Amino acid sequence: MKNYKKFIIQTEPFAADLVSGVLWELNISGIAQEDNSLTVFAEKDSGISKASIESLLSKLIDEKVISSFSVYEKIIEDKNWNEEWEKNRQVVKVSEKIIIKPTFKDYKKRNDEIVITIDPKMSFGTGTHESTKLILLLLEKFDLTGKKILDVGSGTGILSIAAIKLGAKSAVAVDIDEWCYDNCIENCKLNNVSEYVKVIKGNVDDIAQNDFDIVLANIQKNILLEIAAEIKKRVNEKGIIILSGILLKDEDEIIKHFKLYGLEMIEKETMNEWVALVLKATS
Repeated sequence: MKNYKKFIIQTEPFAADLVSGVLWELNISGIAQEDNSLTVFAEKDSGISKASIESLLSKLIDEKVISSFSVYEKIIEDKNWNEEWEKNRQVVKVSEKIIIKPTFKDYKKRNDEIVITIDPKMSFGTGTHESTKLILLLLEKFDLTGKKILDVGSGTGILSIAAIKLGAKSAVAVDIDEWCYDNCIENCKLNNVSEYVKVIKGNVDDIAQNDFDIVLANIQKNILLEIAAEIKKRVNEKGIIILSGILLKDEDEIIKHFKLYGLEMIEKETMNEWVALVLKATS
């Protein structure tokens, strides 16, 4: 049985959004936000250590984002993961239409609500984080009827599932992490969309199809910058790209970089310290 590292992080002030955004730059498996702390999970052999986390947090002190921090490390067994999540996981009302619920919570659907059931396990994308909510809110604005979706860095598969439930014809969900791959398949089954979502273990380079109507990428900034060209190659000339996982302070850098590939921002959504961008080809 695999063991995982659990890090409990407190900062002063408690800048949860900014700190979590920085922590996702590491090879972590998940983050849970508590009332006054962040709990970070990482595989034991991931290379993540208390020292590597402290190094990142020290930079935030240098940048005057926080004034102090503490990091507590503990080893936990795989079997304890669900227990960790279930302690604080609740039904999430993203909008009047989109509801996200964990498998262990009951929810009675009302009117035309779309209820998505997610068993997160070690994958990112429970519907609680701003970056996920922002893409869901943007997806709800567009007519997805008959659209083909590519979900890069799919995590739990929540965005692919939502797209199908909002009317998309099909989705390809790709993630390099084996746990995410398995979890995405499981969540697609839970939501009865397996026949519409193709789940692939790999990265965007492994996707041969290049005519997607919408490409979604909820990934931290550095990865978005690295794969910008590959994302552009896979959207059709009339399609759009929706990017999230971006802190407000990084918005201009992302826009400028993607502009190099002939893409311009046509819309955006913000929430707290996070922003999601809708891009479209300029020609």
